[in-house]
Amino acid sequence: MIPLLQAVPPVRGKRGRPRRRPDAVLADRGYDHDKYRRLVWDLGVKPLIARRGTEHGSGLGTQRWVVERAFAHLHWFRRLRIRWEIRDDIHEAFLTLGCALICWRRLTPRRQTAPVPHGP
Repeated sequence: MIPLLQAVPPVRGKRGRPRRRPDAVLADRGYDHDKYRRLVWDLGVKPLIARRGTEHGSGLGTQRWVVERAFAHLHWFRRLRIRWEIRDDIHEAFLTLGCALICWRRLTPRRQTAPVPHGP
């Protein structure tokens, strides 16, 4: 998790000096450890990590659902679901193409087809 946070490009937003890191990071119960919380705080990022042993419904699912949905959309493409590519650059190119196709499908209006008349 820490190398991922360190590799985040500058976050755009308000005017002024660009932020180097996001305000907060969302994580599931797999990262529920004080060591991770401390390391994330040391980077200047607020950790929002679900606690183990608590009920579901902490509220983090509403934001994490967006990420899970994006992964589900990427799994529409078999070449990304089953990684056939050995080279990272080719896999990244297909990943970029898949993201572009998902955005294109979401942004283009769906054409409605005219009903087909039945009978004479």
